[in-house]
Amino acid sequence: MRAHTTGRVVHDPKGGSFWFDAGAVCLDFAHTGGEGRYAVFETLHEPDDLGEWLAQPPLAAVMTVPVTARELTAAKALRQAIWDAAHARAERRQLSAAAVAAINGAASAAPLVPELAADGTTTGWAPPVRATQALSTLAREMVELLSGPLSGRIRECASDDCPLVFVDSSRPGARRWCSMERCGNRHKLRALRARRATDP
Repeated sequence: MRAHTTGRVVHDPKGGSFWFDAGAVCLDFAHTGGEGRYAVFETLHEPDDLGEWLAQPPLAAVMTVPVTARELTAAKALRQAIWDAAHARAERRQLSAAAVAAINGAASAAPLVPELAADGTTTGWAPPVRATQALSTLAREMVELLSGPLSGRIRECASDDCPLVFVDSSRPGARRWCSMERCGNRHKLRALRARRATDP
């Protein structure tokens, strides 16, 4: 990745939105939708939706070749594999063979190629820029995350009804919530109400 800033605004289908920083672009990508009960969170409905997501910072991969329906299908398969693998690691379970194979398969394609701009101080991605390359870059980041020093810092939000996963990069390793703005504050409010209810 060319930049270290991560995070996106997540929209709740029930209303409202909040800033969520998963700590890795591949994990941000894992939260763009899903299958089954997570289908209500889907944001990648059309190939262009995928192109728009990939074009946003920090990846900032502006497609020079239109995203295809096949690439959208591949993106959703990779997304599910990243989601499954992150949850398995957070729960200290063995990663499924299917998730590992999907991540490795996406990572085996040629990744995005960084290119120094003419001014010699900024970078971009060397054309052509294809979705398959961007997916490979995301998969490779996930490979590094799962096999690197932060692997044991992959966490699931401590809220009972929030499945979001993130990398706890805080120095003490004490991050519990997807976002203090959302689940952290809800927990504080519940704790405050419980204390008041038991006060004489």
